[in-house]
Amino acid sequence: MRVSDVIVVGGGIMGCGIALRLRQAGARVTILERAIPGAEASSAAAGMLAPQMEADGPGPFLDLCLRSRGLYPAFAEELRELTGVDVAYRACGILKVAFDEDATHHLESTVLWQRGMGLRAELLDGAQARELEPRLSPKALAAAHFPDDHQVDNRLLVRALTMAAARVGAEFRSGFVRGVVHEDGRAVGVDLDGEVLRADAVVVAAGSWSALVQGAGVEARAVRPARGQMIQLQTRLPLLERVLTSAKGYVVPRADGRVIAGSTMELVGFDKQVTAAGLARILDMVLELCPDLASAPITETWAGFRPWTEDKRPYLGVGPVPGLFLATGHFRNGILLAPITAKLVAQAVLGEKTTVDLAPFRYDRAPLAARA
Repeated sequence: MRVSDVIVVGGGIMGCGIALRLRQAGARVTILERAIPGAEASSAAAGMLAPQMEADGPGPFLDLCLRSRGLYPAFAEELRELTGVDVAYRACGILKVAFDEDATHHLESTVLWQRGMGLRAELLDGAQARELEPRLSPKALAAAHFPDDHQVDNRLLVRALTMAAARVGAEFRSGFVRGVVHEDGRAVGVDLDGEVLRADAVVVAAGSWSALVQGAGVEARAVRPARGQMIQLQTRLPLLERVLTSAKGYVVPRADGRVIAGSTMELVGFDKQVTAAGLARILDMVLELCPDLASAPITETWAGFRPWTEDKRPYLGVGPVPGLFLATGHFRNGILLAPITAKLVAQAVLGEKTTVDLAPFRYDRAPLAARA
């Protein structure tokens, strides 16, 4: 099928990335966004590109994340050439820190299975970890070093992707999408504030709001908002070179002395409050990892919604009816998965064979309990 007109519901990094690839392939694309493009989860993240640090074990999801991480250097350079925006891609590495014996044993097993896959990972004792990061807490017993996990400034990434999509000719429209329009068993467009916009294909990339789009084929509880509260601190000079993480959260140092710290994980619906309890938990984690940040001023706090799914995997590719495609449910890995999602979903929309098997990420995959 030759797709010429595509509507993308959602103007975050997923929607803009998919639109960029579709426009580059010759399709006409309209991006629908109810507010400012990229103002939700895309802007509220920390920008870690951390498939190894986040991994629970080998499998299709880790493979997808690793592929996407591998695309990032060229992706960042492409965006710079298209827009002039440097997204601050930094090959900094990540230390995942243990403060007790149980956490140390877990890190040891993680390093072993990842090295068995040929990935770079190293278990360090506390002294070795502090040689890499002298400001790391003296209470740290051990750390897993993942040198190939990196970071990007997600707010700059949002800006660059929005500009890139516009630069290649994607049209942006604001409004409330009432639902996907179906005719004769296929998706033929969307209802935007009462106006029917017709298209050959509709891509739902609305993040935590995807299940609220009527006719999108996403069940009400399949994609839910998980609130994540965040804090930004400011230091005169950067105290850390690498991202620090623990079981409680993460500390992401920017080159300009900013430090992004987070995050809570709260299934509280669409309540975007920043709470005293949430901030207290984050600050406790920050000071446990790096006590020298105690004197750093807090310059910003915020909360965002990550699109949560039961099995922590996104929905990618074809939807339940012809003409409907999904790109949602990326949970904690939205920034990481932006380049591979853009590539694969564009391929699916254009009727091409995808370069990654999307069966594990289908809308109708087996529930988590059924796979146990």
